[in-house]
Amino acid sequence: MKAFNPVLMSGREVLPLVEGGKGISVSNGESSGAWAAAGGVGTFSGVNADSYDANGVKREQVYHGRTRRERHEELVAFSIAGGIHQARVAYERANGQGRIHMNILWEMGAAERILHGVLEGAKGLIAGVTCGAGMPYRIAEICERYGVYYYPIVSSARAFRALWKRAYHKFRDHLGAVVYEDPWLAGGHNGLSNVEDPNKPEAPFARVLELRKLMREFGLDQTPIVMAGGIWYLREWEDWIGNPDLGPIAFQFGTRPLLTQESPISDAWKRRLLTLKEGDVYLNHFSPTGFYSSAVRNDFINELSQRAEHQVAYQIEPVGDHLAPLEIGARKRVVYLTPHDRESALGWMAQGYDEALRTPDSTLIFVTLPQALEIRNDQINCMGCLSACGFSNWAQNEEGTTGKKADPRSFCIQKTLQAISHSDDCEEELMFAGHNAFRFGTDPFYKNGFIPTVSQLVDRLKTGD
Repeated sequence: MKAFNPVLMSGREVLPLVEGGKGISVSNGESSGAWAAAGGVGTFSGVNADSYDANGVKREQVYHGRTRRERHEELVAFSIAGGIHQARVAYERANGQGRIHMNILWEMGAAERILHGVLEGAKGLIAGVTCGAGMPYRIAEICERYGVYYYPIVSSARAFRALWKRAYHKFRDHLGAVVYEDPWLAGGHNGLSNVEDPNKPEAPFARVLELRKLMREFGLDQTPIVMAGGIWYLREWEDWIGNPDLGPIAFQFGTRPLLTQESPISDAWKRRLLTLKEGDVYLNHFSPTGFYSSAVRNDFINELSQRAEHQVAYQIEPVGDHLAPLEIGARKRVVYLTPHDRESALGWMAQGYDEALRTPDSTLIFVTLPQALEIRNDQINCMGCLSACGFSNWAQNEEGTTGKKADPRSFCIQKTLQAISHSDDCEEELMFAGHNAFRFGTDPFYKNGFIPTVSQLVDRLKTGD
């Protein structure tokens, strides 16, 4: 294994090993602090992070507001308190080593307010902010105000060009690195654009080389690029290390830190990771953010797939091929389908999928009554965790809505991610993971169910394995 050199990140030389920030509460102060203590960059999630009272008891994120706006304000308060708490834990756990970063999603609800609140309340504790899931133009200005470095996550040189031209060129001194996240292999939300085919993955080297060439045009020769998504063994990336064409490179690990002793996920989740097979992680388009995302195919994902399959286009008047009437709902309102789709719908209804829910695309999905009740209840209980939510139609604008119908083909992402982070349920909740997660089961490091400490994992990574 070729030796690799430290890189300069957030004003300090560190190992070129970065912990990926995973929300909600999947990378926290304990895990990120341990990663930094081992000499790398630890990253805690600032997305609805857990907070605790003066007695060390975790505050349950229970919402009492009667309106979405009221609940949204509660969510903002929870998020700021949680981010400050996790920053303190991480800083103390790091013991002056490495660097502590916070990860946020630009498209999370009130991202700017929460970022201001956490950076103000945790001054001197956070060295950098990683930010993706959207086009975070204002992240540079905010980070410079607090004297911290910013780390935009992009999936193409084209995206970074837009960010640089519009905003980042004004704040070059605090650009810590550019994170290139492979949109086909990374876990969680993925940055696939409309011009990229989700079924035709592209090798990352050429895309990262294109990014470096662009950065050199902007005078960013020595600004590191952090390769994220699909990283397992560093020996498989040996030709990247010290490559003069690529310049300074660091590697981000999101999936492997899940299976450590400091990882806050449940023991049931950790055991489940050890059972995954190749292909068990599924790139899908169900997220209410509108982004593609990668998650373990479990009962939760299968149910969403079933909703999409139990779907037909409809008209409220007979038009073209849509001439076959179908009565739906308690009021037996008539809609018109094609004869073929009517037969399909009658078949689903005979199986108990007899609740027809309308989507924004003039289609109907057929679900069971319990599923319909859960969907409607989750939409009603929305707390505005995203800047714009396709599932509930919430948006953080004056109207408080996207102006579109709520989409029952999606789900409440806040609810399910909170549930899997704080329970043993790995089947009925959303389980994000990178596409290499199946390698837990084949990597000899994890033989006989061995779960390393973060320090042991980092030492292992330094060997190339």
